[in-house]
Amino acid sequence: METKSALETILDRRSVRSYADKKVEKDLIEALLTYAVRAPTAMHQEPCAFAVIQDQNLLREISDLAKPQFEKILHAPGHSKTHATHDFSDPNFNIFYGADTLIVITAKLPGHFLDADCWLAAENLMLAATGMGLGTCVIGSALMALNGPDMKSRLNIPDEYSAVAPIIVGYPSGITAPSSRKNPVVLSWIY
Repeated sequence: METKSALETILDRRSVRSYADKKVEKDLIEALLTYAVRAPTAMHQEPCAFAVIQDQNLLREISDLAKPQFEKILHAPGHSKTHATHDFSDPNFNIFYGADTLIVITAKLPGHFLDADCWLAAENLMLAATGMGLGTCVIGSALMALNGPDMKSRLNIPDEYSAVAPIIVGYPSGITAPSSRKNPVVLSWIY
C-alpha cells in the first residue's frame, strides 16, 4: 500500500456518496478504531465507544427509520436547505449510499467536551480511512434514529451512551471530486 503524507491525506479526504459492492475487512475496521482512539481527548476522559454495523438489512432499516425523522427537521421553520439535496421521502433513497459499513461513535454521558472528543476521533478515523484507500461520509441524518431507545437496544448501546458521529465507510465507486472550500476567515490576528 502506498503511504501518503498526513498533509496529502488531509487534502485527499472527501465525503464519498457512491460505494462499490465490496465488504470492508474486519482488520481494516479494527485499524480504523485504533486510529480513532489516538485522537486528542479533553481531560483524558476518552469517552468514545463504537458500534459497527455491516448488516445490510439493518442499515436499510435504520435508513428507513431515519428518513422521515430527518425530513421533519428539513421542513422545520428557519431550517436552511442548502445541503440536503436528496428526497428523503423517496422510498428508494438510502441515507448510507450503499456503503458496506456504518461506524457510530458514541460517548458515555455525562461529561465535558464529549462531542468534541467524538468528532476528533471521527476526523482521525476518516483520515485513516482515506490513507487506506477507503471512502467515508458523516451521516448526521441518522442520529435521531440511532439514539432512539429501541435502536440503541438493538445495537447494544447502553442507555448512558449517546450516538454522536455516524460515519459510513466503504470502498469508493469511482472518484469523488473535491468540493470547494471558503478561504479561512480570520477575525483577528494579534501580534
